[in-house]
Amino acid sequence: MVGDFDAAEAMRDGISDRLEAWDFIRAFAAGWYAPLSDGDGVGEDELKQVEGRLGLSLPTALREAYLLFGRRSELLEHQDSMLPPSELFVHEDLGGVLCFRSENQGCAFWGVRLCDLGEADPPVVVQSREGWRPFLDRVSLACVELVLSEGLFGNGHLYNACELPAEVVIEVPRLFRRVALPDYPMWTGDEESPVRWFSAPGLLLRQDGLTTECWLHVRGKTPAHLSAACIAVPGRWAQWQGTEPTAVDELPF
Repeated sequence: MVGDFDAAEAMRDGISDRLEAWDFIRAFAAGWYAPLSDGDGVGEDELKQVEGRLGLSLPTALREAYLLFGRRSELLEHQDSMLPPSELFVHEDLGGVLCFRSENQGCAFWGVRLCDLGEADPPVVVQSREGWRPFLDRVSLACVELVLSEGLFGNGHLYNACELPAEVVIEVPRLFRRVALPDYPMWTGDEESPVRWFSAPGLLLRQDGLTTECWLHVRGKTPAHLSAACIAVPGRWAQWQGTEPTAVDELPF
């Protein structure tokens, strides 16, 4: 529907620095939930306590993220959550990794190598079944990916997913607009399955993989948005999980 938030449009020129990342997260929060407010971040005192406990200084970008939206649970706490400051820890691998995000069953972690903590917006690594590997090259960009992913899974009745055969994968970029995030790996460690994001007004889509056994995850702003997306993707080849889409009179995008 006209006026609904569109992640691809909001990120049409990409994210060049952490200030643009925070601007996007502000827009995303306002478009999907409610605008950020002064009480949505954790306090400086809490971060200083954590730094004292760990014996290190948080990188500027991670500090800014916690100060800006560290208490907004709907942005951070659905599937693979951002850890609250009190749960930040250092993993011993790679000479030490400051971990700030955890897969929902503790199967993987995201973090910053201790040797990179001196950078304002350092690269992020992710732990997979095959060990640690590069994730995204900036903490701020990883925070954008985090809020998109948590938003995707944030409301069960407005979410659906299906497995797409290779011949249907090519339909996704024809139907939806690519969000200007770089390809990045799935935490499962599959080298052939980069993650890509797409959107339309009122819709958010994540494509896990490019070929066989590719999965498409969809979140709609309303049931009508979700149903329209499920119908638009060639459903005769795709078995949608959960509730089957129902017909709508007009596609809302």
